[in-house]
Amino acid sequence: MNRRHFLTGALAAAAAPKRPMNVLFVVSDDLTSTALGCYGHPLVQSPHIDSLSRNGVRFERAYCQYALCAPSRASFLTGLRPDVTRVLTNGPDFREFHPNHVTMPQLFKNNGYQSIREGKMFHMGVPGTVGTAQWQDAASWTHNGSPQGKEHNSAGETRNLTPHIAPGVGMRTVRTPDASEQADFDAANRAIAHLEKHRNDPFFLGLGFVRPHVPFVAPGEFFDRYPLSKIRLARNPADDLNDIPALVARTLGATAGNMKMNEDQQMEALRGYYAAISFMDAQLGRVLAALDGLGLRDNTLVVFQGDHGWHLGEHTFWQKRSLMEESAKVPLIVSAPGTKGRGQVSRSLVELVDVYPTLADLCGLTPPSNLAGQSLRPVLDNPKRTHRNAARTQLNAGKTEGRAVRTADFRYIHWRTPEETAEELYDHRKDPHEFTNVAGDPRYAKELARHRALIAEPRGA
Repeated sequence: MNRRHFLTGALAAAAAPKRPMNVLFVVSDDLTSTALGCYGHPLVQSPHIDSLSRNGVRFERAYCQYALCAPSRASFLTGLRPDVTRVLTNGPDFREFHPNHVTMPQLFKNNGYQSIREGKMFHMGVPGTVGTAQWQDAASWTHNGSPQGKEHNSAGETRNLTPHIAPGVGMRTVRTPDASEQADFDAANRAIAHLEKHRNDPFFLGLGFVRPHVPFVAPGEFFDRYPLSKIRLARNPADDLNDIPALVARTLGATAGNMKMNEDQQMEALRGYYAAISFMDAQLGRVLAALDGLGLRDNTLVVFQGDHGWHLGEHTFWQKRSLMEESAKVPLIVSAPGTKGRGQVSRSLVELVDVYPTLADLCGLTPPSNLAGQSLRPVLDNPKRTHRNAARTQLNAGKTEGRAVRTADFRYIHWRTPEETAEELYDHRKDPHEFTNVAGDPRYAKELARHRALIAEPRGA
């Protein structure tokens, strides 16, 4: 090549428009950060999530805005807090209240992206509405896909550990020989097909895995990774619940008291949960391998997150729907090409409403002006930065309303009904597992007043 041709080629390359950044947005259902290898679990095998963590920023203190599926997902996909979306149970569609709001995937769709859904993005009843498009907001997607799965009707050995509790809540395991019957396997296949089809198009691919949500369905090989002899139950002090307000028990219902499971049944439930995580992780691995094989990783922003946390026997609680750390904290990993903090860990407080403005910022798009969150881009370049001074989570149970605020060293929870109020305050410097409620301790009066003021801040902010 002569000098003239070289200069012509270089000028043409410089003048070529920059290719838009793709997005792979992955949400796992009912996944607690405490049960992932990269977050420090000594037994759970999650190699592909762990690998993503090494190529991105792992957020140690990320919090959902509502400890239940539909309200949390409506919040982070709209970028609005639950008080604004008005989705406070697993039922309403946010469009009833915000018919014209532009959601996260819709923003990309409106800007020329292929906006693709495969699996659970907005609320989906598991196992009841798996494989349907109910609640999935057609306006948000150019492709609105619903992977199929047989759930607890899958072939294989089924164990119902809590027969007194409904299938969508109770602990049921299914050791199946056939991965192909599962929605997450189908979702990964579909996602790979979309990557192949749209490798030359800008895409926002929303990939929603239903595992590890109950029932815990996975091929036998994943159960075999977790011999019961290696599983350890949560250990709670005998007096752990003595200082928790009485009305809290009314919000938990059947998910407290270890759901009436004995220790052997609890270990079976943990094995099922771990197996479901590893199965889901394997499906994520297939999608990430395809992303690499197609040469798309260097131009694709990958986010992996949960929708809320999950109890695994801590405080004798199982499931979500509490305002304690295990239920409010979520896994969040952001792998963004070109950012400087990849491979590092952030301990700053962040909220899931921050994800929408982050993706818009990194992709050069202008989101709606009323979003509640703030872009995490500065933290992705410098994970030592402080992003928030407080993270908020809320919960409603009948006439009981709970609101929690997590600060650097404390968790404060305020409960109220038409007849009564109650408080919890936990000092994470001394009590990271929240065993001792110090709300009534006069030595914490100043911190209690400070956290009361944080709870009282405008609810849409």
